Amino acid sequence: MIHRIHEAVWGPWMLVVFLAMGIYLTIGSGFFQIRGFGKWWRATAGSLMGEKQQGEKSGGVTSFQTACTALAATIGTGNIVGVATALTAGGAGAIFWMWVSAGIGMITAYGEGFLGTKYRHKAGKVWISGPMVILDKRLSLPFLGLLYGFFCTMSSLGMGSMVQANSLSLTAAYSFSIPPVVSAVVVTVSVALVIGGGTRRIAAVSEKLIPVASGIYMLFSMLVILMCMEHIPEVLKEIFSSAFSLEAAAGGTAGYGVSRSIQYGISRGVFSNEAGLGTLAIIHGAADHADPKEQGMWAMFEVFFDTIVICTLTALVILLTVDHSSGWQYDGAALTAFCFSVKLGTWGEYLVSLSMIVFAFGTMVAWFYMGRQAFEYLWMYTPLSNETIGRKLYFLLYLNAIFLGSLAKLSTVWELSDIWNGLMAVPNMTALFLLRKEIRKNIP
Repeated sequence: MIHRIHEAVWGPWMLVVFLAMGIYLTIGSGFFQIRGFGKWWRATAGSLMGEKQQGEKSGGVTSFQTACTALAATIGTGNIVGVATALTAGGAGAIFWMWVSAGIGMITAYGEGFLGTKYRHKAGKVWISGPMVILDKRLSLPFLGLLYGFFCTMSSLGMGSMVQANSLSLTAAYSFSIPPVVSAVVVTVSVALVIGGGTRRIAAVSEKLIPVASGIYMLFSMLVILMCMEHIPEVLKEIFSSAFSLEAAAGGTAGYGVSRSIQYGISRGVFSNEAGLGTLAIIHGAADHADPKEQGMWAMFEVFFDTIVICTLTALVILLTVDHSSGWQYDGAALTAFCFSVKLGTWGEYLVSLSMIVFAFGTMVAWFYMGRQAFEYLWMYTPLSNETIGRKLYFLLYLNAIFLGSLAKLSTVWELSDIWNGLMAVPNMTALFLLRKEIRKNIP
């Protein structure tokens, strides 16, 4: 039953919705992702070379910190497990369609970052933002706002905490022989220490954790790729030929292979960078002294870095190191770990395992912020709408989900979490559609 619901939620109609919105905004913006590369790059990564940002001067949350928090939420299982799954299920061509998904998703992410920052309000010292606020306050659709808040809360307690904790625990047990109960205690306490410090501590930890972890992963990925440089041309040829070859387009088995490449490439791209799910609107609303257009461009950068950079490196490592002409020997994280170990030995496996652990921890920290925003929005509509009680309750629920996730077998939770993730897109895409003209007018 759950599997059927999962297939219905993430069916072709959902991919069409993602693509249609992205294509509409892409054409309307004159392909801003490409023509405006210099502009959005200078406004994001390029700005880090200059003066301190406004939030840093005032002791608030900076644009860079919100970007790192967003990357903490997205870089992880999608970049390691998701890429491997896309390749084994959809073939090398899935990577091309993952690039397409990211290219189109960048402009969707711009819309989310822009709207999330423009339509936010402050409750005490904390910014309240996200699709639920946009739907309620801007579009006067509180029911859809409540739906998004519910789906986002459930996703945070599933994909954001239980699933990540389970992946971390299994990885620690497999590679370092650490008992799950030890991982459960250590991870739960560590996450509590970070999230207990509020938004600023979450942003500060993400700012330090994600650049270092991503940098190390990129360095060793590039090392493996350089060791296989002579095979790069044939791998690139395989990616493009299997993505949309003339023979495949003719139909039959080959055509089925292409359809799977498109399906898995696009769906895993969305799973990795989350463009279209609305989470970027929640995170970017936290930046102090933020300009909505600037936050939209930061959201674009995050999709670019997550999928075009990190996912591509993982894909090249896999395609360059194993002979998959007769099928795949491994799948998921095991495939990625095996490919690194082929060239780097045991240290290769340790590298992927440590990356999974760090990325999973970062994801749990970042998803707490998003889930808490959604839960607090729901809590306002309950008879016990006391803000302090709501925050303490969600804090306990989240830590409990992490502890249980570290110890449990989560095959069903994985699918349920993926369903909640997909359902988040429905109210969020509704908001983007209704405000599409406003987004187009405000693209630089």
